[in-house]
Amino acid sequence: MVERTNLVDRGKGFALDFGLHYLQAVPPEVLVILDADCRVAPGALHRLAARAGQERRPVQGLYLMFSPPQASLKLRLAEFAWRVKNQVRPLGWQALGLPCQLMGTGMAFPWALTAGMALANGNIVEDMKLGIDLALQGAAPVFCPEAVVTSEFPLAGSAVQSQRKRWEHGHLSMIVSEAPRLFGYALLKRDLRALAMVLDLIVPPLALLAALLVGMLMLGVIWKVIGGTAWIAGMAASLCGVFAVAVLLAWWGWGRSVVSFRELMSVPFYVLAKIPLYLGFLTRRQKEWVRTDRK
Repeated sequence: MVERTNLVDRGKGFALDFGLHYLQAVPPEVLVILDADCRVAPGALHRLAARAGQERRPVQGLYLMFSPPQASLKLRLAEFAWRVKNQVRPLGWQALGLPCQLMGTGMAFPWALTAGMALANGNIVEDMKLGIDLALQGAAPVFCPEAVVTSEFPLAGSAVQSQRKRWEHGHLSMIVSEAPRLFGYALLKRDLRALAMVLDLIVPPLALLAALLVGMLMLGVIWKVIGGTAWIAGMAASLCGVFAVAVLLAWWGWGRSVVSFRELMSVPFYVLAKIPLYLGFLTRRQKEWVRTDRK
């Protein structure tokens, strides 16, 4: 066991880089990364390591977060949104034979790939950045839903807000900074896996996607009222309908144990409550890593 303390180079990326250098003295065949606050299902470590050794590519297990007992509806809706992002969408890509994003824990890497890992940085979504970097090296991650890793959302409302801000501002920053680079690579190399990763990357967080679609519909209706054509409103309405059906299908398959149908109908209020978070990306974007308080 090794422990690192550094008050200057703070962040998970720096800690992982330190651990990687520590292991170089006696390198393993496969490197597995787990967060300390996670629970690992029986057999998950073996599945991750075996799959990484077999595929010679990064492997991402199924990482789920649960809301604590007696959690608020807002937190349970966040749990449902997490399932859509970390379970439903990766399962769809897997069914098509395509890769997934890295999720920060429950990850396995063949040791040969660690030479190309640029971990020593303070990126607030170092996992997503690492997955993109490896995809640019021709090693896009593989999803392994049989290897389950779980954690819980923090109890304190301020901790939840801080954690959510880090994740979502980090995701939006990755869209701005990394999507063009990954898209260019996918076209240049004709790499379908990289193209799938960039298409998945540019999908904004669920609440923001809903807000953007509704905003587009409202603009289309206004345009029609002032004398414009109706096709914009019609297209926006169609996209809103497709989005609603997709959310309902995801809820039916994976979310009924988290929120009831009646509770799901409160999603518009959940979306409205998160608008300040997204506006903050334009005015007070979080750029520094902040540890989530779980006390």
